Amino acid sequence: MANMSEGLALPTALAEVAEVGFEWEWDEEADEARGCDFELYDQFEKPDRTAWWFRLWTGNQEADGSEFRFFGTTGAGDYTGFWLVRPDTAITDQPVVYIGSEGEHGLIARNLGDLLWLFAVGLGPAEAFSDPDSTAQPNEAFRAIAECYAPGGRRSPTQIVTAARAEFPHFSDHINSMRR
Repeated sequence: MANMSEGLALPTALAEVAEVGFEWEWDEEADEARGCDFELYDQFEKPDRTAWWFRLWTGNQEADGSEFRFFGTTGAGDYTGFWLVRPDTAITDQPVVYIGSEGEHGLIARNLGDLLWLFAVGLGPAEAFSDPDSTAQPNEAFRAIAECYAPGGRRSPTQIVTAARAEFPHFSDHINSMRR
């Protein structure tokens, strides 16, 4: 009998990012946050858990989120994962989406390689979604992971997010069609 968690294992590059982890803190003096409020799961979210919250989020009992594989969240309850939209394509080559707790949603990367470069420049999914031009503190450990798994893929965060959104311009329409 196969172990159910085997199919939920994160790709190696994401597992390495999870080992490094994200740092986030509130700077009282500057009255601002530093770092990224993002936590990678140890494995992909289980489908029944995705179905539960996705139905609440969409207000649609027929929507189960099965076309997504979520791998991380923020303290506010925002989710990040792969959208399984490219047939017969490895999960690492699927686009990466951000689904916010307040209804916001969008693409942030064309694939895992692009996401790794967002992490390398110091952006988490929420920052990439809301302001890819924001200044962030680069993360050398994440840069090394990006260079290992996505060599030659370095571009500005704005270029990465813009390319993802241009490739899938109807993502919002797709999500909105599921919402009630």
